[in-house]
Amino acid sequence: MAIKRLGIIMNGVTGRMGMNQHLIRSIVAIRNQGGVTLLNGDKVMPDPILIGRNAAKVEALAKANHIERYSTDLDAAMKNKEDTVFFDSGTTQMRPTLLAQAIRAGKHVYCEKPIATNLNEAIEIAILAEKSGIKHGAVQDKLFLPGLRKLDMLRRSGFFGKLLSVRIEFGYWVFEGDLQPIQRPSWNYKSEEGGGIILDMVCHWRYVLDNIFGEVQSVSCVGATHIPERWDEANNPYKATADDAAYATFELKGHQGEKVIAQVNMSWATRVNREDLVTFHVDGTHGSAVAGLTSCKAQSRVNTPRPVWNPDVKQTMNFYDQWQDVPDTQVYDNGFKIQWEHFIRHVVENEPYKWTLPEGAKGVQLVESALESWRERRWIDVAPLKF
Repeated sequence: MAIKRLGIIMNGVTGRMGMNQHLIRSIVAIRNQGGVTLLNGDKVMPDPILIGRNAAKVEALAKANHIERYSTDLDAAMKNKEDTVFFDSGTTQMRPTLLAQAIRAGKHVYCEKPIATNLNEAIEIAILAEKSGIKHGAVQDKLFLPGLRKLDMLRRSGFFGKLLSVRIEFGYWVFEGDLQPIQRPSWNYKSEEGGGIILDMVCHWRYVLDNIFGEVQSVSCVGATHIPERWDEANNPYKATADDAAYATFELKGHQGEKVIAQVNMSWATRVNREDLVTFHVDGTHGSAVAGLTSCKAQSRVNTPRPVWNPDVKQTMNFYDQWQDVPDTQVYDNGFKIQWEHFIRHVVENEPYKWTLPEGAKGVQLVESALESWRERRWIDVAPLKF
């Protein structure tokens, strides 16, 4: 068994998502398990160099995770031919420029979503990557959640019959910062800094809907800034200029050609009264299912109860008890780590890989369509993208 080194430039991993999900729970976890196993039994060992603007911060992060290489000089890192992969989880506004720099330096690229703040830039970087011949990918982590993997298994088994509808409820209360500390960065609520829940979350809904339930055909969306004033990391008040909630309906073309309706509520200004921070309720002619991040419950056609509508009598049925758990049939690893392993195998041994930058561009397309719908107060058709 041979161990192959893979040099990875990791930019922007001092932020919450980059540090926790991509560095600690993915790359460090892969290193701790002895690398990524290839088809022939060989191993690939990631050798990251951490890049950040704050020298003290990036040094502390590297030392805490036993990583020898770190720097504030991204240009120098790009010139190192021994590091063949560039990863970015920094600011969305800078992402297209950084990806283009890496692609022109001959690096394979992998990045967080959204891949750009607007569709033109997203298409340009996707085309550049496609024409360059390098390997490229965009994070689509929700597809690897245990709950959604169970939903997808039910769909592929024919459990739902004809798909009818999907209802997604996402969100929680993000503290304003005056009484309790904020738990999301303040830039999330500033449109001028790339904030907004539509830009942040509609990219996710695009790949979830397309891959599991059906290709998005059109969207109707309204957004809101429910909390107009918040407090930043220095406890200074500021005006929120970005949307903190959105309410959308999507028309889908199901995998069997059927029309599927998807309704999505997303909010950073809602208090949770459901089983998880996000739930997916799927109805079909032969069965229904409700999934969270890890769990999934199902109710088949033959096991569907017959509730009686009577507003004068207290409800005696416990509807939650009428659903059956879809069991864990395997050990579910961290979703970000799973996709990292796929991308590494894609780079090293050309494993087929479909979560590419053009797929990331589709997410940005749906963001723009949702914003256009909100702005013009009408349905917007979503045309196929061509690269």
